Amino acid sequence: MLGQLVGPDIKEMIDNRQFAQLRRALRALAPQAVAEIFSDMEPEDVAIVFRVLPRDFVADVFEYMPFEAQEPVLHNLGQEHVAVVLNEMDPDDRTELLEELPGKVTQRLISLLSPEERRIATKLLGYPEDSVGRLMTPDYVAVRADWTVGQVLEHIRQVGHDKETLNVIYVVDDRGRLVKDVRLRQLVLSDPDTPVTQIEDRPVFALQTGQDQEEAVKVFRDTDRIALPVVDSTNQLVGIVTVDDMIDVVDEETTEDIQKMAAVTALDAPYLKVNVWGMIRKRATWLSALFIGGMFTISAIAYYEEQLQKALVLGFFIPLIISSGGNSGSQAASLVTRALALGDVTLRDWWRVLIRELSSGLALGAILAVLALLRVYFWPPEVGGETIADWELVALTLAITLVGVVTWGTIVGSLLPILLKSVGLDPAVSSTPFVATLVDVTGIIIYFSVASVVMARVLS
Repeated sequence: MLGQLVGPDIKEMIDNRQFAQLRRALRALAPQAVAEIFSDMEPEDVAIVFRVLPRDFVADVFEYMPFEAQEPVLHNLGQEHVAVVLNEMDPDDRTELLEELPGKVTQRLISLLSPEERRIATKLLGYPEDSVGRLMTPDYVAVRADWTVGQVLEHIRQVGHDKETLNVIYVVDDRGRLVKDVRLRQLVLSDPDTPVTQIEDRPVFALQTGQDQEEAVKVFRDTDRIALPVVDSTNQLVGIVTVDDMIDVVDEETTEDIQKMAAVTALDAPYLKVNVWGMIRKRATWLSALFIGGMFTISAIAYYEEQLQKALVLGFFIPLIISSGGNSGSQAASLVTRALALGDVTLRDWWRVLIRELSSGLALGAILAVLALLRVYFWPPEVGGETIADWELVALTLAITLVGVVTWGTIVGSLLPILLKSVGLDPAVSSTPFVATLVDVTGIIIYFSVASVVMARVLS
């Protein structure tokens, strides 16, 4: 029954002032489940429920709520309760909330924090946006390099209750510089008198405070760690970043890349939270640019108007030609953009990409050329109800064009993301519609250039 608790049930319990029963019901659920329920409720009701729940549980629930649900709840909580929630939140989650709010609101909320939490919040917000410093938390366990395993375990029992993770313990020297990290499992299995520096000799990987968050994702992926230490320029340990924070970064970056590849300016809120006019603004810019690009396709077709008048049948296959080139280019752009994001391809690999896509384009073009030949052979095009006399030439023109257009599309689609990255732009900007539009224009030129040679007798 408790697992099926939903917003209307909570609203009814609030109206009936059944706060004790409501508290018991919500405490029986996981904070993630409660956050999901609260995200669909009116912020006024959520604020009421927050006042009757334990402060540590409220902070846990609030951390799991999306920003779009957090902000209105804060506006409906009294100053005292806002201070309680903010002080109980994990530093990294609190930083994520504060950086999304307007500057004046952030300053007001920071003033509600305790001196220690205010110092932490100010320090984390002082790091560049999208840097590792914004993600890290100071809630970790660090031990001295001259301690024994027994001393380390005793220290963990004393200070580990409110730490972000106890799976990894960090060893520092007398100046706070990172020496190594040790898994808790190895500590528990070791002799209490063993020096901690002799436990688990494994490579030490650390992030820099100013390092880009996307680079940190790659380090996590390569090292297979659940948490990584963060050090400053002097190698002093200043915080840790856990894998759950990296998952959030991956989700955000992947969503942004997908939206850009679809020729949409990245949304700054969930789809249903963006108002209609905001959505129109996000989409109109790129859509207008692509529309203007499409005009060049019209100009290209108009340029070959004379050839079309002499061989009307050529116009029948224009949609087939430009769609084949656009589709092949879009495929290549998507594959290479993702490979760049994962680090599978670097800027120095451009020639390898070119060779692969050149061979792939020729092979794919040949496959489509065979299909086109079969289409024209078994169903010759008709004009005015009569089969055209030179359908063999049309078939040959179509086949050669498809090989050229598909090959050109794959080359453009694969190299454009690399080119954009080389000049410091986001490869995702080489969106599939953008590549398709570019290949459309050149596809028309290739098509009629081939036709002018193969069908020279007909077009003369």
